[in-house]
Amino acid sequence: VTNPEPGVSRLGGKRLFSVLAAPKLNGAESLSSLKLRESALVGRRYESSAAAVDSSDAPPAEKFEYQAEVNRLMDLIVHSLYSNKEVFLRELVSNASDALDKLRYLSVTDPDLLKDGPELDIRIQTDKDNGIITITDSGIGMTRQELVDSLGTIASSGTAKFLKTLKESQEANVDSNLIGQFGVGFYSAFLVSDKVAVSTKSPKSEQQYVWEAEAESNSYTIREETDPEKLIPRGTRLTLYLKRDDKGFAHPERIQKLLKNYSQFVSFPIYTWQEKGFTKEVEVDEDPAEVKTEGDGEPKKEG
Repeated sequence: VTNPEPGVSRLGGKRLFSVLAAPKLNGAESLSSLKLRESALVGRRYESSAAAVDSSDAPPAEKFEYQAEVNRLMDLIVHSLYSNKEVFLRELVSNASDALDKLRYLSVTDPDLLKDGPELDIRIQTDKDNGIITITDSGIGMTRQELVDSLGTIASSGTAKFLKTLKESQEANVDSNLIGQFGVGFYSAFLVSDKVAVSTKSPKSEQQYVWEAEAESNSYTIREETDPEKLIPRGTRLTLYLKRDDKGFAHPERIQKLLKNYSQFVSFPIYTWQEKGFTKEVEVDEDPAEVKTEGDGEPKKEG
């Protein structure tokens, strides 16, 4: 089997862990590919220099009010009625996978959707010093109107059912994972975030748009992305500015552990950034698997 890219190992058709050489990006320093199975896987809020900065001639951001049901949902999430915060990563990776699935399906009849690149993957970058997580997929992306429809409104019946079911589960002292069952998984980002930014580019649009909201707000803004350094060919980049008490989620090792626990059955590759490392060749006098013991002239092989 031909490796899809340098540094990604395959053995018996299964994807393995690998470290890829990569340039430094916003504090991230090397890229680790988290590919578990061929059919299985893929301090306060403004402390990072990675935060988006509009150029002086950028169009102004437009402000929108949330639909009433979204306000209810946000209030529930922000005030920690949902006790298992770890599920945020599972839900956001699941959403990214759905966007990739949709693109793959639509590209069968419209190959031009892949003109900006055939790669379908998810990339997760962390900035542990500033408590920021960035999740980028190369999926279908969203137009400006789709941002409003998807992230500003929710079907009322589905939200009401979710709120009712969640309340019942908590009264019964059950830590259920309901948030992904009612189409509201995106909002799990606010379990751990003071602020969330969604930068997205649909292959059907020439423009890239940025949706931004704060956890305690009842509104959000949408603006056009004009910074050339932040433009993406296609897909969605989700940036989480973590709450002070949740900055531990921005450690690469924590992210990799959560992915192994919750996202083993995603069908697209997931890459995670980790702290810079290197491989050094050293000379050895003996096979490290062979160990000599005192009084024994023959080497002993472990395992």
